[in-house]
Amino acid sequence: MSTAPIASPTAVTDPTRAPIGWRWAPAWVLAFVALWPAPGYAEGVMVLGALVAIARLLLARFRGGTALLSAPAWALTSALFCAYWLPEVFSAFDAIDRAHAWDEALVDLRYLPFLWLVAAAVADNHGRRVTFTGLAIIVGVWTLDALIQAFAGTSPLFWGIDSIKHAISGHAMCPAGDLASVDRLSGILGPCNLKLGLLLASLSPFALHAAGRRFGNVGWCAAAAALGLVILLAGARASWLTFGLVLLFSGWRMIGAKRLLGVFAFGALSLGVLTLSVPQVRERIVRTGQALTADEEGVDVALSGRARIWTAALCMVREHPVNGVGARGFREAFPGCDPQPGVMAAWGTGPALHAHQIVLEILSETGTLGLLLWLAGVALAARAWRFATLAARDRARPAMLALGATVFPLNTHLAFYSTFWGGVTLLLVALYAGSLLGRGDDAAPPPDQMMESE
Repeated sequence: MSTAPIASPTAVTDPTRAPIGWRWAPAWVLAFVALWPAPGYAEGVMVLGALVAIARLLLARFRGGTALLSAPAWALTSALFCAYWLPEVFSAFDAIDRAHAWDEALVDLRYLPFLWLVAAAVADNHGRRVTFTGLAIIVGVWTLDALIQAFAGTSPLFWGIDSIKHAISGHAMCPAGDLASVDRLSGILGPCNLKLGLLLASLSPFALHAAGRRFGNVGWCAAAAALGLVILLAGARASWLTFGLVLLFSGWRMIGAKRLLGVFAFGALSLGVLTLSVPQVRERIVRTGQALTADEEGVDVALSGRARIWTAALCMVREHPVNGVGARGFREAFPGCDPQPGVMAAWGTGPALHAHQIVLEILSETGTLGLLLWLAGVALAARAWRFATLAARDRARPAMLALGATVFPLNTHLAFYSTFWGGVTLLLVALYAGSLLGRGDDAAPPPDQMMESE
């Protein structure tokens, strides 16, 4: 690989392609995603990519930046990172565990150069095609693997990873207890990391987009059916809602309203069949129905103990309204706000680790100030979409839909300030910003046109 500095914009002969030194960016992004089943390795790839990106920019003295991203893309990517990161910083000043809060804030700085790398990976037609297609292939492979697990009882991919891990270290990926107690599809992630449904639901727009473009309506419907079956059997009800939103907005454009109604009817029929034939699905449907009892205990059971967690989160908001208890400080603050101290929780022993809901997580851990910063990020992302051209919106639509469905506030969520889910969310943020604003070919109207629009 050449070590020459990044060329200036005038030296780039083909504005639709990244400078030679950055052609590796899509492969790096795809490697990061493909390694999510091994979080430690994925984290290493992300950190190494961030270091390489910042090193190349420093060597070039940050010259030729518009050959990688347009000025609006640089600004939007950085601003959205700040909307995520600054609440951590402000919450750390008087956090319950200040040392841990400051450590989280400082460590998360590594995300910024990685977001620049991700945005640069999808800033041109070639990189965007490679990255989005690669994400679709990863989703397709994971889905096929999970379908094999559903019928054969074993995930071939996880079995392979587990065998390699055992051969190297003598230890399995998951304790034997997890293998015995798992009650849902776990796929390549394994029975000690039951996030398959959530990941597939968040990444499903890329697979549906690729299937629809390559195989038309039939391809879109086939991909939706395969993904839907796996997501249902993976058991996370939050992923059901996320995937439903993806189907609604993707299907409306791809197959039209009438066919989309047929897709949802087929989905409802499939859910009914699975409820009758699969005990784990039936248990979750019955548990969800308990929310209609109008009884506080029934609602808490239906939500797997989340009503108790949310009550504790509101207590934290009342006691720390300005900047919260500190990012990732929920578990330390929970005992003092537990509405039922000493009572066995639905999730088992120990405190709740996070709020399980994005708005309550932000408010409880980073306070009103943090929520205002997040809302400012949402406003900036929406403004960028509003002023982008139709062509720019079309190429960014899969990333926009993935990001919007993942952070949809009327749902339950994983912890957005955790290493894993925070990395997933920020990846989607960078994919959105980079694909929407690109390198300025037709991503955004000129500044004077934006002023006239206002």
